[in-house]
Amino acid sequence: MDPLLFLILSCMVLGCVAGVLAGLLGIGGGLIIVPTLVYLLQSQLSLPLDIVMPMAVATSLSTIIFTGFSSFLTHYKLGNLDMRVFLTCSIGIAVGAAAGAQFAAMMPADLLKQVFAGLMLLLAFRMAFGKNRVTQSSLSRGKLVGIGLGVGGFSSLLGIGGGALLVPALVWFRVAMKTAIGCAAACGMVIALFGSASFVHAGWLEPGLPTFSLGFIYLPATAAIVSTSMLAANQGAKWGHKLPIPILKKIFAGFLVLVSLHMFLN
Repeated sequence: MDPLLFLILSCMVLGCVAGVLAGLLGIGGGLIIVPTLVYLLQSQLSLPLDIVMPMAVATSLSTIIFTGFSSFLTHYKLGNLDMRVFLTCSIGIAVGAAAGAQFAAMMPADLLKQVFAGLMLLLAFRMAFGKNRVTQSSLSRGKLVGIGLGVGGFSSLLGIGGGALLVPALVWFRVAMKTAIGCAAACGMVIALFGSASFVHAGWLEPGLPTFSLGFIYLPATAAIVSTSMLAANQGAKWGHKLPIPILKKIFAGFLVLVSLHMFLN
């Protein structure tokens, strides 16, 4: 089979899996999209790792623009969005996401892979064993901007939507869980927009990028993933009402541990 066709078909399947997980567990699909794209871009297009890593992260972010917008509309209609929290946090997120993408583009590929694998391992343990705790401290505008800076930077570096980081941070400051999830879904769109734009700028004159690339974003993979992930996310959300989510989170966390260890060792 033609390598490009195989990559596109694989990305459509990847979009289904990532979309279901996003709808089922309320997380971004980047944790599974990035390592899968690393494998596909290397095996099918024979690209070197120093190009593959930023391309995988950038392409993952670009897909979140579309799924994030869909989530934003859904949560807005459901009344799960605190506009003050969202807009204030978005200021820090925009700056952090742009800076994180530039930093990722400049990092040595092996180091970026190790950082991704290490942070994915931490998120896996947080998903499996973490508890939502609260503080009595008030949530000021400055704290919201600071949270946004951190979440935007790390999410752009990893190519994820940021929900796994932002939700516990907002819950810590006594934001209601549904509101925290709604704000995280909306903020994922902001992370993706500014992170993707920064990756386009960083890779604009990069030599050796394959045809159909927009900076570090590989457009065929973006289109293939988005074509299936948005519908799959809706189905995943429906399944989430029927299945034991705590057990599913532990299973998925175990999967992330295996993937991160594989990236560490290879």
